[in-house]
Amino acid sequence: MDRKTVELLAPAGQWESLVAAVEAGADAVYLGGKAFNMRVHRSDFNFDDAQLKAAIDFAHGRGVKIYVTLNNLISTEELAPLEKFLRFLDEIQPDSILVQDLAVINLVRKLGVKIPMHASVMMNTHNFRTVELLKKFGITRVVVGRELTLTEVSLLKERTGIEVEYFMHGDMCFAESGQCIHSGVVFGQSGNRGRCMKPCRWIYKLIDEATGATLNDWSYKLALNDMCMFRNIPDLIQAGVTSFKIEGRMRPPEFVRRLVTTYRREIDAYLADPTGYAVDEERWQNLFDNRVRDFTTTFAFGAPTKIDIGLTGEREPKIFSRAVVEPSFDDESVKNIFAEERAIKFSAKPKLSARVSTLESARAAIDSGADLIYVGGEVFKPLKPWTLAELREAAEFTHAAGKKIILATPRTSKDKDLAEQAEIFSRAINFDGVLVGNLGALNLIKTLTRAPIYADVSFSVFNPLAAEFLRSLGAVQATASLELGFAQVRSLAENSSLPIEVIVHGAIESMICDHDFAKLYLPDYDEFATPDKLNHHYALEDAAGEVHSLRVDQFKRWHIFFGKQLCLLPYVEKFLGAAALRIEAQNYSPSVTAQVVSLYRRALDGEKVSVDALKKNTPNLGAGVFRFKQSKNSIG
Repeated sequence: MDRKTVELLAPAGQWESLVAAVEAGADAVYLGGKAFNMRVHRSDFNFDDAQLKAAIDFAHGRGVKIYVTLNNLISTEELAPLEKFLRFLDEIQPDSILVQDLAVINLVRKLGVKIPMHASVMMNTHNFRTVELLKKFGITRVVVGRELTLTEVSLLKERTGIEVEYFMHGDMCFAESGQCIHSGVVFGQSGNRGRCMKPCRWIYKLIDEATGATLNDWSYKLALNDMCMFRNIPDLIQAGVTSFKIEGRMRPPEFVRRLVTTYRREIDAYLADPTGYAVDEERWQNLFDNRVRDFTTTFAFGAPTKIDIGLTGEREPKIFSRAVVEPSFDDESVKNIFAEERAIKFSAKPKLSARVSTLESARAAIDSGADLIYVGGEVFKPLKPWTLAELREAAEFTHAAGKKIILATPRTSKDKDLAEQAEIFSRAINFDGVLVGNLGALNLIKTLTRAPIYADVSFSVFNPLAAEFLRSLGAVQATASLELGFAQVRSLAENSSLPIEVIVHGAIESMICDHDFAKLYLPDYDEFATPDKLNHHYALEDAAGEVHSLRVDQFKRWHIFFGKQLCLLPYVEKFLGAAALRIEAQNYSPSVTAQVVSLYRRALDGEKVSVDALKKNTPNLGAGVFRFKQSKNSIG
């Protein structure tokens, strides 16, 4: 236990911050180029090619490592510049690159780039099966999901031997990393591409979804305080964390210097004398007095509570965005884009799929013309998870109708969740495939069955190289990211070696969270005395009047939905070159499922259909990201 095994990792957005971090005692510094990273809002931050080379020379001359952040999603038009940048990095040899997009892993292998890769927190790593798979492709370190406790982190490290990087200080997302698409859909500026407009820093009120009654008034309900593990450095070290990460690439040099100096001295004090160590209260007071937001340890020791949320907003830095009304399906900008754009090249009529939550809705979807149904995975209260008997019955009537049934796995899986999924396959139910939500589930499923693997939307497939990588892992189909503009969807579908499914209708999650909204904000809720309150539906209302449904699943994860449901029925002819069109019917009754599936079936079969019939049962129909020509890229 020494400085060789415990790394203090500092951020740098500008040269002065790099110097400050190195002089203050950082063991390693992470920074980004002018493109392809998660902090691209400001042109005066990040390093051009010459500065990157100089940064590596400067740091290496002082025994400090440099990690280059290449950790955003890459659209098809960015692949050629990405290849050029990777070749340049291979010449200047940073100590690692931080990655999110599977295309980067794919390209590193193809180009023979000799740089270790670290898996970004955006890869949503929560289970050992994911780590097991990533290690095979050159990943030497993972930044684990922020929702893991230190106990879970310790078990993950023990089970896999992977280096673990852990956020110890700074700004935290409220949603699971990589599973928030609010900014990308509403503003065309994806948080997964370095352009987050921070909707988690807006004010919201909690309402009864059915009546609209206010249950918890306006406050900054999603504004998580800043992570601070200063008083828990021994816990981090004993959990096996390799790298202690300070967030803050947009912070000024003096901020970086103060934080690195403070943590350096505290870490060294513990390493020098673990048994005699005590927190330096003077250093703590200085850190506390200079805080931006208040502090939290997030999930390190259990789920955050109200005290971990900056409800008043009084310490919240200024956010340059506000809630806006989401576009209707017939918004002029949406109609104009679809009028201007050519359709996806047609090869064969796409399959029509529907994801459903109940046996009755499964029957309704099949009877109304769906070619394929997805069952299982997350189910929202008051509905109950699928029983084995229901899954068998669904498989029987689906096959009797000559259609396919695919078992869905959760988007996020901890090891316990994967163990439960494995049980289903020991019961010999005849599925036609498995819709996997993460790499860990994919890795597990391949050991259990030869059934075809379908990659869900949680993989955030933005480009053909990511799809190609999934194909190499055994996937037979991938789902296009919901943050892609139409031209980008078309480019993906036309250039992918893997068939691409497009979600065209339904209630869509903007965020997936492990925070317990009921415990945080629901009046008179008690998980022991009043658990039935979770069977009622609640929502968050934003300042623009959009009402975001809240749903909780059997894994106790909360799903925040967009204010409007996606509806691309008027534009179906533009998508006929996709491999499949999906309806997200998890929140629909059997009758509404039947109506929606029937309309899309008729549209696919060439009939002229009207959206008017849907408006009574599914009001607030929107267009998602399709009011924008494209998801704004990271190149400029």
